[in-house]
Amino acid sequence: MSDRLTVLKTYKLYVGGKFPRSESGRVYEVTDAKGKWLANAPLSSRKDARDAVVAARKAFGGWSGATAYNRGQILYRIAEMLEGRRDQFAREVADAEGLSKSKAAAVVDAAIDRWVWYAGWTDKIGQVVGGANPVAGPYFNLSAPEPTGVVAVLAPQESSFLGLVSVLAPVIATGNTAVVIASEKAPLPALSLGEVLATSDVPGGVVNILTGKTAEIAAPLAAHQDVNAIDLTGADADLARDLEIAAADNLKRVLRPQPVDAEAGPAAEWTADPGTRRLTAFLETKTVWHPTGSLGASGSAY
Repeated sequence: MSDRLTVLKTYKLYVGGKFPRSESGRVYEVTDAKGKWLANAPLSSRKDARDAVVAARKAFGGWSGATAYNRGQILYRIAEMLEGRRDQFAREVADAEGLSKSKAAAVVDAAIDRWVWYAGWTDKIGQVVGGANPVAGPYFNLSAPEPTGVVAVLAPQESSFLGLVSVLAPVIATGNTAVVIASEKAPLPALSLGEVLATSDVPGGVVNILTGKTAEIAAPLAAHQDVNAIDLTGADADLARDLEIAAADNLKRVLRPQPVDAEAGPAAEWTADPGTRRLTAFLETKTVWHPTGSLGASGSAY
């Protein structure tokens, strides 16, 4: 019988490309589906939320200015890194969501595939939602999508990994930066994802991951004047209503939670074809007018 001591993992936040402890110094116990203690997770404070917004804003210029092709390469690199840590994430998802090993492995595979899906969309979404507009006059009219800015993302509560990836990947694929509040009761897969992001060429600050009480962290993010949009997926009806009211102060874009099919279960939304809805949720459209010159009998003169 081995007399080795178990080396317990100390989970930390992921903010600005670094792994700080919560500014508050607080932690909370994370248990599995049967109530067994798994680890302590940081209990983020309002100060942690503000620090994450500062990091996200600092990273926005470089990330939004990167080529779509480069962003796609980086998202694909995340998938590569996750593939190498597939077994670890399968264990964490199994513990977090009370799944069998085979079902947890299938969830992790689906999450990896989702990163690949969105990696492929980075340099295509502009062609789908942008283009030349028909106009009557001597000018061109061109519309192109641009990222909204800093997006606060409330990750799903019941789908700690696949759901998290499904709401995070489209935000950063389109050039936004994100402040993510992980599932309150199952935050460990999200914190481990931060370790993958840190070694996947994702610039520091593009993704910031906070854990703790969702309502406590979301309130300052919804009211923050430097947050441009908020995804309320992980909020219940009452919290979503309060956050939407707070978000109206600086006209944030708001993505409301979608109703869950009771028969299909809460995981149904994340296993379905993701489509482009979340890709377009946090895009702005810039339209440019350009004169073509006078139109004469011989045709256009530039």
